Amino acid sequence: MAEKKKTYVEDIERTLYDIRNEDHSIYKTEQGLSEEVVLDISKRKHDPDWMRDFRLKSLEIYNKLPMPSWGPDLSDLHMDEITAYVQPDAKMTGNWKDVPTDIKDTFDRLGIPEAEKKSLAGVGAQYDSEIVYHSLQKNMADKGVIYTDMETAIREHEDIVKEYFMTLVPPKDHKFAALHGAVWSGGSFVYVPEGVQVDIPLQSYFRLNAAGAGQFEHTLIIVEPGASLHFIEGCSAPKYNVTNLHAGCVELFVKEGARLRYSTIENWSRNMMNLNTKRALVEKDGIMEWVSGSFGSHVSCLYPCTILHGEGSRCEFTGVTFASSGQDLDTGASVIHAAPHTSANINTRTISKAGGKATYRSAVKVTKNAPYAKCSVNCESLMLDNASRSDTLPTMDIEGDEADIGHEAKIGRISDEAFYYLTSRGIEENEARAMIVRGFVEPIAKELPLEYAVEMNNLVNIELDGTMG
Repeated sequence: MAEKKKTYVEDIERTLYDIRNEDHSIYKTEQGLSEEVVLDISKRKHDPDWMRDFRLKSLEIYNKLPMPSWGPDLSDLHMDEITAYVQPDAKMTGNWKDVPTDIKDTFDRLGIPEAEKKSLAGVGAQYDSEIVYHSLQKNMADKGVIYTDMETAIREHEDIVKEYFMTLVPPKDHKFAALHGAVWSGGSFVYVPEGVQVDIPLQSYFRLNAAGAGQFEHTLIIVEPGASLHFIEGCSAPKYNVTNLHAGCVELFVKEGARLRYSTIENWSRNMMNLNTKRALVEKDGIMEWVSGSFGSHVSCLYPCTILHGEGSRCEFTGVTFASSGQDLDTGASVIHAAPHTSANINTRTISKAGGKATYRSAVKVTKNAPYAKCSVNCESLMLDNASRSDTLPTMDIEGDEADIGHEAKIGRISDEAFYYLTSRGIEENEARAMIVRGFVEPIAKELPLEYAVEMNNLVNIELDGTMG
């Protein structure tokens, strides 16, 4: 019997995520980045003087800093062709019925309102450069929890925002942090008072609809001593034939004895440059948990960083990255141990197929102020064909001699024995392959709330469609 011919389908089916709305934006800045563009954004945001000056200083830093000399190729990114600010035809509202129909239909398809009804204490939805919807359950607000968009936070909680804004990720950190500082727009502000337990997750969802645009949302979360929070972030965009840019910034402050879980499913389109920066500062006995899924974008550079600043603070990072045709996903995590008896566990899975490139980078630093630090790094990579590539690039910088640090990496392909076992029992080749991959990412999926674990499994299935035919 002739062997069944296997063919590769050039692109995957992403109908749910790739539906484009007609561009009904009411204002766009000029393409490119200039002082005039930055001042225009600042004026439209009604920035206080200190924020306007912050933007201008960030622009100055951006113009001085070079492009990164390592990592994925960013030559397709031309800032003079990017529109930094796109204002949708919608005003921020707390009533879902007041959101314009086309925007509401987009979020309906993505399941945002349904998720809110079933399992969320609050939701924020951003469309292009502005938050269009924000809500928080009354019982959370009565406990003093603040969950709002960043622009409202500057107006109503200016002292808090001014104290924390871009102190963890300063503009001088790298070129795209400076870009963010200059043109940021939208995003979420969360403040959880001391001792308050937010038992139901909060969620923000970011949707970039405009072609050739950038999205630069800023997320600032402060969890006071003894408090706890689970925050979920989702991202997607339709596919265009021009480059889009995402350079958001996430700053997380976990105070003494507090706990924060930050879960992300990023599903950008294949024309997106995803150059996001996320960082957390954890005080004494605080716990920071990251759950990260990276599926979309043409290029990704994403390395959430945790600074274990207080004695006994802990970090758990769990992540999965799936790189397919035309994708160069450079992801990972970093931890800085800066106090005694700190501990961290980093556990990741990367998958590559159809010529996709998945690179995992870890950076672990143990300072002289961190005796008895413990850190375990485990990275497993799965390649689904001979055309794909997977790299693991760990960095360990240990300044003291009283640390327990370990790194384990494993790169392989689907086991022929497992594949034969499943197909010999009547399971189709495609489904057998999918079952093995789903099992591979199961440690990550189980860390997500049910609805998001289902979404991640659906994304895995979407990515696997077209591998074999």
